[in-house]
Amino acid sequence: MSSVLEQSRSDYFARFFRSWVRDPFTIGAVAPSGRLLARLMAQNVTAGARVIELGAGTGTVTRAILERGVRPENLVVVEQNADFARILTQRFPHCRVLQADALSLASYRDELAGGGFDFVISGLPLLLFSRREKLRVLSQAFEMLGPDGCFHQFTYGGRCPVGRELRARLRLRSSLIGFTPLNLPPAFVYRFARVF
Repeated sequence: MSSVLEQSRSDYFARFFRSWVRDPFTIGAVAPSGRLLARLMAQNVTAGARVIELGAGTGTVTRAILERGVRPENLVVVEQNADFARILTQRFPHCRVLQADALSLASYRDELAGGGFDFVISGLPLLLFSRREKLRVLSQAFEMLGPDGCFHQFTYGGRCPVGRELRARLRLRSSLIGFTPLNLPPAFVYRFARVF
């Protein structure tokens, strides 16, 4: 059984790496998120929460979210890459997997029961996004979140991946959740929430 699991992991990594070679600006990372980063991304997610995951890759963070007690039917996984979306559907058959661009999240509002989610967990390469694309992703994500909802975002740069001016425009506050020095490369995770 463990050899089958290891073979699956190496297959996921190989597919991830091939996708990165084909389009590094879409994938945004040279390897899938490590387990420590995945756990940090899912930190404070509560059992029974409704969650949207953006840019799920091959599902390392997806697994961490489910391990926090989120029911599969309450987790919507959004992944643009067709190969990754197929892997996610196989690995997490009870979760809703949308092969979609996170920049078009609002077009799925009706399918997502109008919003009211508790968390959006983002594995998107936000540092590579233009200011306009960041505005679009965050605006749409917060349309899907309930009033107390939070947006978690990783970054390989030490600074907050959303600048002060854009946070002010969106009326968001940011806080550093934590840092994983053992991830490859080391990563920081930030939380964004509305300012009332």
